[in-house]
Amino acid sequence: MSEEKTSWHPGEIVPASGIYECDCGGEHHWSTDVKGHRFPPLPSGCSGEFWTLQKPAHPEDHLG
Repeated sequence: MSEEKTSWHPGEIVPASGIYECDCGGEHHWSTDVKGHRFPPLPSGCSGEFWTLQKPAHPEDHLG
């Protein structure tokens, strides 16, 4: 992953494929993202600002 960073804004490059969650705390907005693509906008009505990795697609490659 990129320099121990743990959250990413919509539009930033996805550092590792996996399932990401918004940071609003509601545990209701998830996104499956592919390394090298850009993070999507947060869903309409979401109060969050960032995406955080919840489950890496390739845990054996995930160092964090």
